[in-house]
Amino acid sequence: MTAARRHDPGPAFRALHRPGDPFILANAWDRGSARMLAALGAEALATSSAAHAFTLGRPDGGTVSRDEALAHAADLVAATPLPVSGDFENGFSAAAETCAETVRLAAEAGLAGISIEDTDLPGDGAYDRAHAIDRIRAAVAAARGLPRDFVLVARADGVMTGRYGMDEALARVTAFAAAGADCVYVPMPPAPEDLARITSAVKVPVNALAAGPFARLARADFARLGVARISLGAALARVTHRAIRDAACAMFGEGSFLPLTGGMPGGEVDALLSRFGE
Repeated sequence: MTAARRHDPGPAFRALHRPGDPFILANAWDRGSARMLAALGAEALATSSAAHAFTLGRPDGGTVSRDEALAHAADLVAATPLPVSGDFENGFSAAAETCAETVRLAAEAGLAGISIEDTDLPGDGAYDRAHAIDRIRAAVAAARGLPRDFVLVARADGVMTGRYGMDEALARVTAFAAAGADCVYVPMPPAPEDLARITSAVKVPVNALAAGPFARLARADFARLGVARISLGAALARVTHRAIRDAACAMFGEGSFLPLTGGMPGGEVDALLSRFGE
């Protein structure tokens, strides 16, 4: 049975997007993390381009190919019954037609949706606004041509990368929404109040990233700001990598194994992972 036949994720995933009542989109990086998150209460999962790159021993930022991302996404789709969204960077090309093709391939892999950003990877430059809109318009057309529902998220990443400010980000997400994007996303705006500017500027759901200073906000704070969805990006994977680093520094530097005493009991891990079988 193919992933696309096993899952019918679109309607359930779309229904989770309620402005002012955000759900947590839990970014996983392998079958184990996907099953752990699902067993612990996640309503939907997502890939993370950075976290996936880490599993391949690579840095973030355009280092994963589309074929690799699709195979990885299909693996997460098969891991649990939950809908999965793909963090598909810039759609794997500057070309609008390639973004459209990426949407179709993502649907075939069983994904409930994907996000496409406006960064000209593997660098950190931003596509000019007109071209960024054309790319989203082409992706929207491909999504609407699918035989099932598919949630397309349009990202304006230039604030996070330092390529433009909030006024330009607002102009972009407003245009992305007008082009048919189902959800918009400005990662890491300058302040929480800027999330309210975004949610006020568009009539579609808004995604926010719980990372860096925004991880200090509670779900209720995001709700007050009008957010519909809270993603983790690579934040949870980075917590895991920090645990590895801290334990390694203690072992190889001081000869201490004390950090290893804080791990979960193996039986608890086994029980969580076994909820979904093979």
